[in-house]
Amino acid sequence: MQKSIFEITKMDCPSEENLIRMKLDGISNIANLDFDIPNRKLTIFHKGGIEQIKKSILELNLGGKKISTEQTDQNNFEENTNQRKLLWTVLGINFAFFIIEMTMGLISKSMGLVADSLDMLADSAVYGISLLAVGGTLIRKKRIAKLAGYFQITLAFIGFVEVLRRFFGAEKLPDFSTMIIVSIFALIANGICLYILQKSKSKEEAHMKASMIFTSNDVIINLGVIIAGILVNWLSSNKPDLIIGTIVFVLVIQGAIRILKLGK
Repeated sequence: MQKSIFEITKMDCPSEENLIRMKLDGISNIANLDFDIPNRKLTIFHKGGIEQIKKSILELNLGGKKISTEQTDQNNFEENTNQRKLLWTVLGINFAFFIIEMTMGLISKSMGLVADSLDMLADSAVYGISLLAVGGTLIRKKRIAKLAGYFQITLAFIGFVEVLRRFFGAEKLPDFSTMIIVSIFALIANGICLYILQKSKSKEEAHMKASMIFTSNDVIINLGVIIAGILVNWLSSNKPDLIIGTIVFVLVIQGAIRILKLGK
């Protein structure tokens, strides 16, 4: 048995972990994957060569780089029987907040909330693909990935068009208080998801949970919408909301492209 350690510089939340798991699914010589999200490290236990594994990781464009490969006597790995249940839980939380943020974003006329809702939908898609692909064929997984990816790109493109319309047209200011309040609840929801997904990990990682919450892209986005809401009120302008909305739409498209790569 061999143990290879990869550094994944853009792996900063469980969504990337699931993308990597799906990408490596089907490579028969992999015995176990051990993710260390806070340190952005992935340890792979495998038999035989590493080239196919390395190629698959590089294709995701998550900044993957092999650090080392060495022989190991370890061959027993603890299975997480609650993984499917945990994935259903975080899928439910993310999809619920997609609906909440999309609804409140449309009501409050905030593109920041609309964009953040699509980011929640992107995470839901990753968790959903992971669950639907369990026990399914590789072809089925690829079809689901393509459908989710194209759907997200379509929604993000519609969002970009709306941002441009509001940028050049006279539009009522978004409700800054709704932006802030909903984003605070979304921030809490993301923290809960990260905690749920990490509670079954080793005790050595327990002390790093707090730092993980504050390094997650999802949480940074939530904070960005909160700041945009404050600036909307302070400047009496909708530009901060449009700027954060544009940034998040770009991130959603990047995530959709990664999902589409799973369908190749």
